Amino acid sequence: MAAVQHTPAIRLLTAAAPVLFVLMWATGFVVARLSAPHADPLTFLGIRFPIAGVLFALIALALAAPWPGAKQAFHASVAGAFLHGGYLGPVYWAVAHGMPAGVSALIVGLQPLMTAILAAAIVKETISARHWVGLMVGILGVALVVSPKLQLAGTGGITPLTTAVNVLGALSISFGTVYQKRFATALNLASGGAWQYVGASLAVLIPAFLFEEMRFDGTFEAWFALGWSVIVLSLGAITLLMLLIRLGDVGRVSSLIFLVPGVSALMAYGLFGETLSLVQILGMAVCAAAVLIVTRRRALPP
Repeated sequence: MAAVQHTPAIRLLTAAAPVLFVLMWATGFVVARLSAPHADPLTFLGIRFPIAGVLFALIALALAAPWPGAKQAFHASVAGAFLHGGYLGPVYWAVAHGMPAGVSALIVGLQPLMTAILAAAIVKETISARHWVGLMVGILGVALVVSPKLQLAGTGGITPLTTAVNVLGALSISFGTVYQKRFATALNLASGGAWQYVGASLAVLIPAFLFEEMRFDGTFEAWFALGWSVIVLSLGAITLLMLLIRLGDVGRVSSLIFLVPGVSALMAYGLFGETLSLVQILGMAVCAAAVLIVTRRRALPP
């Protein structure tokens, strides 16, 4: 079998994709905070996901991309239900019900460890001692970044219910990442993405119809949050996530999540004036070290 040719453009994309993914993904918590006063959480996602699905379908048509058969379309829909609906639905619901974004980021920060365990069980990925050390260091870094927020524990929206809902979201994206790697990696990013958002839409629209008032107030903030979440998050970040899953193993890809709380803290500082303590800055450095530990490849002997 011929070896894959790594052109300079591919190498540049491979190097830049993790950085762009972290920057885009970190804005998700900002969008959740911005949209919460203006739309019910599942309703907001129920508007966002179908729009993103249509855009992916149009891109697939424009590029004459191959469409998956019935079986692969089913796998893509299941992966999308967990990766998008099952993950963002609980996170947005918890933030809308008072969970501080920093605490939510801490809980979701456990996702790489969950993913590594599931990947070992389902797709038989090997977890080295170095990988486990990196994951533990990453969890420590996430805890340091959001530690000032934990002083709010017992007040506001930090309840057993919102905490459990956030854990459910982390478990969902962990399972969805492994499922994508196991059953739907070879799909075209555009046509496969369209089917992913079919599953994601169903995952949030059904409970939205059952349990919400379908509120969307149409303010500038609501439309801005919707536009940003569709273009930057649903199109940009998710495409990069699928690309990263295709290029590397699941454990290394999921380790990038460790950088998100620190980047989110910087964004909150710039957008909302939230200050960063020395402990938070230390936590960001620890998160970066964890990603380096997990993603660094050993040099092959000559």
